[in-house]
Amino acid sequence: MSTLTETEFDLAAAKREIHEYCLRSMEYGLNFNTQGNISLRVPGVEDRFLITPTDLEYDKMSPDDIVLVNGDSEVIDGPLLPSSEVTVHMAVYKRRPDVNAIVHSEPVFSNVWGVVGKPILGTLVNMVIYTKGDVPIMPFELSNNTEFGEHMCDVMGDLNAVVWANHGLLTVGPNLRDAFKTSVAVESAARVQAYAGALTDSPIVLEYDKLGITHSL
Repeated sequence: MSTLTETEFDLAAAKREIHEYCLRSMEYGLNFNTQGNISLRVPGVEDRFLITPTDLEYDKMSPDDIVLVNGDSEVIDGPLLPSSEVTVHMAVYKRRPDVNAIVHSEPVFSNVWGVVGKPILGTLVNMVIYTKGDVPIMPFELSNNTEFGEHMCDVMGDLNAVVWANHGLLTVGPNLRDAFKTSVAVESAARVQAYAGALTDSPIVLEYDKLGITHSL
């Protein structure tokens, strides 16, 4: 197994990548204030994860602020405390070995459907490809504990996205780029669905299993 010393360069690159997507999340309007968090499974090192710190705005954050934790949410390295929702991330990584990156954001239109309590339907093809189906809504619970993460994983199942009612959106992927693209795709579909509701009660909805493709167009 690789040691931390052998992967220091990769860790530094991963921290920069997380920071880049933090800033992009703000640019795309997915987050505000200190909301949201991003994490990454450290490749080549067992039981190590990088996650954004708690209570720090993305535009005030630097790559060096990203926290290294283990699967028990204990800090291994970093000057700050990890996100208050670190246990939620760890629950996902334990349940989903296919997941290597997680993005939690609080975009407006995804939250609209979370407040209404209705799933975000597969109205756009790229969303369906990334999420693998309609995005379900998890009933409201406080999110700073492991139990929330377990309940959320139950709702999300094998999908790559779930909306937390009255709170936000969580997306996952095999890498950070795909996890982030999933967030953007879900928010876009949520917006389209909201506008389409003014015209019809029966929007055209795509089914992942019938698409026959597994990559974005």
